[in-house]
This record gives sequence, structure tokens and C-alpha cells, in this order.
Amino acid sequence: MGRREKRDFVALTDFSRGELDELFALADRLKKGEVKQPPLVDQTLGMLFAKRSTRTRVSFEVGAFQLGAHALFLSSQDLQLGRGETIADTARVLSRYVDGIMIRTFAHSDVEELARHATIPVINGLTDLLHPCQLLADLMTVREQFGPELAALKVAWVGDGNNMANSWLNAARIYGFELRIACPAGYDPDSQILGAARDSAPVAVLRDPAAAVEGAHVVSTDVWASMGQEAEAKARMEQFAGYCVTEALMAKTDSSSIFLHCLPAHRGEEVEAGVIDGPRSRVWDEAENRLHAQKALLVRLMAEGNHG
Repeated sequence: MGRREKRDFVALTDFSRGELDELFALADRLKKGEVKQPPLVDQTLGMLFAKRSTRTRVSFEVGAFQLGAHALFLSSQDLQLGRGETIADTARVLSRYVDGIMIRTFAHSDVEELARHATIPVINGLTDLLHPCQLLADLMTVREQFGPELAALKVAWVGDGNNMANSWLNAARIYGFELRIACPAGYDPDSQILGAARDSAPVAVLRDPAAAVEGAHVVSTDVWASMGQEAEAKARMEQFAGYCVTEALMAKTDSSSIFLHCLPAHRGEEVEAGVIDGPRSRVWDEAENRLHAQKALLVRLMAEGNHG
């Protein structure tokens, strides 16, 4: 069997619900050590980083190694992109050298252009608009806690309507679960992504975190000032006062609820230490699942033949 038809993972919605379920089944097998033969021997993953990273870099690099592949780290300073070479030309050249590309950058349009011109799979490791790889890990963690049927769950997002909130909206669009986003006015998620999600799932944008988390099975948040927003940090601290996920807030959730955070976390700002370090936190399982979910993604996009 030859190489699969080129597929990209730019947004969670690039995969159907059935394809995602198959991906999670493979991730479970990989996590349990049930895939014995390394499926990506002699392949190379080019990793392009315009933004710094801990989890994205380590999980993809380790994951590629465990699958038998080599991961090549390329920062903006390492590439001719930094001297004006076009994204299209970079995509064409890398397609002649490596078997897949993961990119972590600012503008979402850059990833779309890279995918348009590359003849190999392109994975969105993060943009200012979306963070689909993190959502794979989040959904994998939710499935481990509640099982694979996600439609009956209530999920609350508390904080900025950022790339994580947008990605949760895409997840709700695919799986149909209830999603409540609590954010201050002026910090709503992307309107187009929000509208598409509302066509497929019960989605609400609220201003009151207590209303958002009432009866929720999953509560998730992120830092208030993401990379590239450092200049806005002081203003955001004022705007987001009252949006900290506290133990009192978690007391309003379902008795089986879990807390998620994509990390890094600022204890005392977006989340209390008693929550992230408490019994409901699944943050470290979530971080580990970046490795397993992304390994499954690499196999799905890059493997030749079967991956048993």
C-alpha cells in the first residue's frame, strides 16, 4: 500500500467526527504501547517555530522519535523566511526534503498558505486563531474521564475568547456538546467560528463565569495575555478580574467535573492553585496526551501502508 493521499490538519474541522474517533482509538493504542512496529521509520518531520514552545516542541520531537522518525527543529532565525523568502517557496522546498511539516506561528493565513503550496502534510501547531493539536489532547483527556460519547457533556470555557476558545467551538461543532464561553465584553471568540458552531451545537457566550460553569462537566481556561500580547497584560488583568477559576466556582460544577488548562499557568490569575493542583485537575494527563494524540496524528498523516 502506498502513501496516503495528502491531508493537512490546519483546523479540528479538517477531520470528520468519525475520523477523529479513529484518531483517538489509535492514540489510546499508542498510549498503551500496543503499536509495536515503529510506523514512521526513515521519515522526517520539519518543525517550524515562530513562537516559543515547551509542550509543542517536546511532544512532537519525542513523538516523532518514538515513531521511528526524525524531527528537525527550525526557528524563524534558521530559515530564509526571516530574510523575505515567501511561504509558498518555503513550502515547495521543504516538500522536497521532509515528509511532513508542523508549524507554530502567529498568523493563521501563514499556515493556510503553507498547506496550499506544500505537497506533504501540514500540521497547525498553533496560530493566533486556532490551537487544534491542544484540542486533540483535551478531547482525549475528556474521553478518558467520561467515555467516547461527548454529546451529553456540558463544557465551560472561562477567560479570553482566544485560539483555545475558538478550538473548543470547533470541537462543539463536531461533537454537538453544550459549550458555554464566559469572557468580558470585547474579548469574544471569532464571530465566524462562533456562528458555525451555533449551527451545530448549543453554544452560548456569557459574561458571568458562575452561569457558565453551572453543572459543567469540564471547565477549561488559559492565560489572560498570550504570547505576543505582553503589552496588553496590565489592561487585560483589569478586564479579566472576576474570571479566575476558583474553588468556589468549581463548586458550582457537576460532581464529576474536571479542570483543564493548556499551560503555562499563572496561579492566582486565571486559576487558583487549589484548582489546578487539586483533585479535579487533569492538567498533567492533558499535557501528557499532547504526546499520544499527536503521535496518532503523525501516523494518520504520514504513515505508509498500515499502522498496526
